[in-house]
Amino acid sequence: MASRTAHSGTRILASACRHQHRAFSSSPIPSAFSNSSSYRAATTSAPKPAAKPTTSTYSRSPNTQRTTPPATSSSASLADRTVTPSFPATEPPPPTARSTTLDSANAAAQSQRSLTDGLFDQPPELENVPAIDWTRSYHGLGSVSFTPEQSDILLAPITPEDVEVKPDGIIYLPEIKYRRILNRAFGPGGWGLAPRGESIVTGKLVTREYGLIVQGRLVSIARGEQQYFDPDGIPTATEGCKSNALMRCCKDLGIASELWDPRFIRKFMVEMTKEVWVEHVATKKKRKVVIRKDDVVKYPFKESKAGFA
Repeated sequence: MASRTAHSGTRILASACRHQHRAFSSSPIPSAFSNSSSYRAATTSAPKPAAKPTTSTYSRSPNTQRTTPPATSSSASLADRTVTPSFPATEPPPPTARSTTLDSANAAAQSQRSLTDGLFDQPPELENVPAIDWTRSYHGLGSVSFTPEQSDILLAPITPEDVEVKPDGIIYLPEIKYRRILNRAFGPGGWGLAPRGESIVTGKLVTREYGLIVQGRLVSIARGEQQYFDPDGIPTATEGCKSNALMRCCKDLGIASELWDPRFIRKFMVEMTKEVWVEHVATKKKRKVVIRKDDVVKYPFKESKAGFA
């Protein structure tokens, strides 16, 4: 028993010596017998441990509370600076020149009659005669052909002297010539144009759909259009829109069908037209235009001898 106790004590003493040796060997303090150069190399090559963040142990007392100054009311400060008049204003402010002009322009616009008024009127009721609403009806379309005499007038070849040419080279027949042909074929009052919709007025264009009525039946439908450059010219553009629709409706009747024939157009351009250089009288600008050979250049242009300034 005594030997076991002595043996265990020896083991404990040896273990303590080993722990002391490890602690001594791991310490950065150099021993008395170590070389100074090796110690300097060891101390410079060894990395420095990272600094531990310091934590504060200060804690706020539960009895201490943050005090904020009381907020001042902005309405109270504004009320002190607000000045209330002793008597209210009983008269409206005097009108300015701008407001007077706008009011007069609005009143003038309201007093003018709209271009679309009256387009929804019902057709007149005639005694013992059934009324036809031509805005929606297709009554008589393609039902009966015209008489041979009427067809000969409608399909007669046009006279080259009646054909006009625009400065850009487009040939056309004046709208009055279409009316004369219709009057010869059906007589004055035997035909008419009935609007089939409202007049659409845009910033630069007036357009409307019309139907050509001949002897009480619909024969053609077309939409006319006409440009305008000033609001005061809208009534004139509306009339031009109607004439344009008439010209397009007459294509279905065969009137002046040569104007859409490419061979006739090329032949007419060679035999009846010419290209000339003209100069604008005011701006002195020159350009090439197409006119009839038996026609002359009209104002504000004059014929120029050369095509360059």
